[in-house]
Amino acid sequence: MPLKQLYTTTIGCQMNVYDARQMAGVLAPLGYAKTDAIETADLIVVNTCTIREKAEQKAFSFLGRLAKYKEANPNLIVAVGGCVAQQEGKAILKRVSHVDLVFGTHAIFRLPELIRKIEETRCRLVDVRLSDTLEQDPLISAPVAEGEISTFVTIMRGCDNYCTYCVVPHVRGREASRHPDRILEEIRIQVDNGIREVTLLGQNVNSYGNKEGLCSFVQLLEQINDIPNLERIRFTTSHPKDLSPELIKAFGRLEKLCHHIHLPVQSGDDVILKRMNRRYTRSLYLEKIEKLRESCPDIGITSDFIVGFPGETHEQFEATCTLIETVRYDGLFAFMYSDRPGAPAAAFSDKISESVKKLRLQTLLDLQADITAQKYQAMVGQCHPVLVEGTSRFLETDTTPGVKVDDACDLVQWTGRTSANHIVHFPEKAAEAGKSPLTGTLATIRIGGVHAHSLWGRRVSNNEVR
Repeated sequence: MPLKQLYTTTIGCQMNVYDARQMAGVLAPLGYAKTDAIETADLIVVNTCTIREKAEQKAFSFLGRLAKYKEANPNLIVAVGGCVAQQEGKAILKRVSHVDLVFGTHAIFRLPELIRKIEETRCRLVDVRLSDTLEQDPLISAPVAEGEISTFVTIMRGCDNYCTYCVVPHVRGREASRHPDRILEEIRIQVDNGIREVTLLGQNVNSYGNKEGLCSFVQLLEQINDIPNLERIRFTTSHPKDLSPELIKAFGRLEKLCHHIHLPVQSGDDVILKRMNRRYTRSLYLEKIEKLRESCPDIGITSDFIVGFPGETHEQFEATCTLIETVRYDGLFAFMYSDRPGAPAAAFSDKISESVKKLRLQTLLDLQADITAQKYQAMVGQCHPVLVEGTSRFLETDTTPGVKVDDACDLVQWTGRTSANHIVHFPEKAAEAGKSPLTGTLATIRIGGVHAHSLWGRRVSNNEVR
């Protein structure tokens, strides 16, 4: 079958990245091969996100720029998938005249049938059907790119929590878990193809398997931990209300489970948390943080925050700041609240002005930047195993302290992450790098200094570690 060119662009979360790989996998039997050249594409898929207004705007802006390609090639198929597609449905066809297909978050495995029909009839289609169960779970293991050592694997989809600011249950459907055998098989195939680190994805991985009577999330982690040649396991996202004592203890006993947890809190004030329908309190959250650090003293903790939620007072925002000071996160993601269609909070009347939201966001980010800098500085002199992800660029002596100008031309900069998810750069002589590729290996790095968002150091041998 002659190859046709598939161009994909993905906006949003890691789950969208995984979905994009699934799309490429299901379209391969139709003769589609991925390309980075959008101008030669026969099929363009825009994988969208609607969790925040800015992401939705970005999607429609990109779609608008595709008109020139459709004009140059009338046979080009333009498809829109993901959460915006699920939310807007056929309205996208009215808004963007050169879009041929709108397919929802549950239509990925129906994509070949939809594309084939468009190829044959040149019709315009919409498929945004949702299901409360996993109707099918074919094993689509997309090829591993050269040098790729880390990948995502979705273990469940949808959400049953219905936070008042969030549209995920409406665009991703109700919570449904994949069978552990399928997950394990997919990971084993990826490991056989060179993957050394896997990140398990779900809107709330802590509740994996509960509805279906499958194994618990911790039991799934235990089985993945036994897969030969897999070095590291990560997961996201973990809902605080469902963070179990068993999962907390797992950080201290499963050797492949990375010492990092992303535990979104959203606010440090109990009234706002209740209004968000988060179903935990500040004190319960802090109690779980304390138990995590008891189980795994060097655990890295990151979080999500929303500033300017409707009705948030100055005092309630200050409670969020004091929570950050108390926990001392390794990093965080913070966003200004924005109304999302269908989310209950969109109907709340006591909105916060854009100017106040911007000020609060910057205050929060500045606070965390100071904490991160202090935590990074405390790591100087320590040795950490780093899973090497590859080379980033040739060293620049003005941004890499300790490198002499005369030596810079002989050095290559390698990049990886610690178990706690800190980015680390380190130099190696180019000749040595060529003789002994480090990608996918664990290198012990003594931290020598800090950049704004990462660390730098030198590789050391085991007998140098003390």
